[in-house]
Amino acid sequence: MNASDRTPADLLRTALTDDPARPLLTYYDDATGERVELSVATFANWVAKTANLLQDELSAEPGDRLALLLPAHWQTAVWLLACSSVGVAADLGGDPDHADLVVAGPETLEAARACSGERVALSLRPMGGRFPQPPEGFADYAVEVPGQGDHFAPYAPVDADALSLALPDGGELTGAQVVERARADATARGLEPGARLLSALPWDGWDGLSAGLLAPLAVGGSVVLAPRADQLDAAARRQRAADERVTHTAG
Repeated sequence: MNASDRTPADLLRTALTDDPARPLLTYYDDATGERVELSVATFANWVAKTANLLQDELSAEPGDRLALLLPAHWQTAVWLLACSSVGVAADLGGDPDHADLVVAGPETLEAARACSGERVALSLRPMGGRFPQPPEGFADYAVEVPGQGDHFAPYAPVDADALSLALPDGGELTGAQVVERARADATARGLEPGARLLSALPWDGWDGLSAGLLAPLAVGGSVVLAPRADQLDAAARRQRAADERVTHTAG
């Protein structure tokens, strides 16, 4: 941990410096059987490529607002940290009509068409696969992101006191406030470096985002994200916790 970190992107940079090989995010989709495990280094590489896509291909700038119309998913986590890297405000479930650009999944494509700016679509298929047929009017994330650079540097410094995250309940947080709240949540949950939190909470507000990404990241821990774990019986959930060496749970 680094006390000088003031944005979510700072937290990721510290994690990358401390131990790039350790697991950071393990994602389960219990509707399909998908399991994806991302080390700090692999996750940071996805973030860098996505931030380069945002900055160079989509012409996003600090202060822009991105409507993030995605569920709890490892690729949603990537977009949140990419927005922080560029200085773009991530508006979780935000109104595309009032956003500068929009990122949508298969179930939110129609709503996303209200955005007059750049539109990006994610198939959310296993391993980040492409759409079988690219949706009209959208860039297919899985097509666009692989060719982006593996390292990212913002053209303009990111202001930790600028808007970083907008929540569905209307709450808005600067980058510094996101970090502060994430650290406070980590303390409240008893998380310490090396902690591994299994979260089944949806990302429809701060609690889900914090448990499913931000609090473990802030403390040097990791997360097992399983938003559809309600499809498992109690025995299967206990077995997963044991297999994944979970130390804390949420949801």
